[in-house]
Amino acid sequence: MEQQGCVSGIDFGTVRIGIALSDPDRIIASPYETLLRQSPELDAQYFRQFVEKEHVVRFVLGIPLCLNGGLSEKAKEVLQFGDWLKETTGVKIDYMDERYTSVEAEHFLREARLTNKKRKIRRDKIAAQIILSSYLESGCRGITDFSGIDD
Repeated sequence: MEQQGCVSGIDFGTVRIGIALSDPDRIIASPYETLLRQSPELDAQYFRQFVEKEHVVRFVLGIPLCLNGGLSEKAKEVLQFGDWLKETTGVKIDYMDERYTSVEAEHFLREARLTNKKRKIRRDKIAAQIILSSYLESGCRGITDFSGIDD
């Protein structure tokens, strides 16, 4: 049985990382923050503090698979980041197909009639929320084995 705690959704980016957080019962996904990347050391410090403060017991990273289900170059970067995040925090990692989450996030933000500047600030954490919501709705089952996915 997995320990009690929250799940964090991650929308990985090389400049910004969108972060979402579930409630301890893993029912509701809420946007949390957009982290502006600084350096591997400062990013590691951020994530270690985040895990401790919010009692995170699992990360779910959005992985941008190709339309045929294969691993894109960006997907390979996400896998590398996932390895780094697990090594840095000691927290388990799952993955969810994130195709179209940024488009969906942009749609929600346009519907809210936010300015382009406000949409840009919120887009990554809303995409992370969508990834996390999908994960929670799936019964917390992500993609953990990529051996069947062709490159």
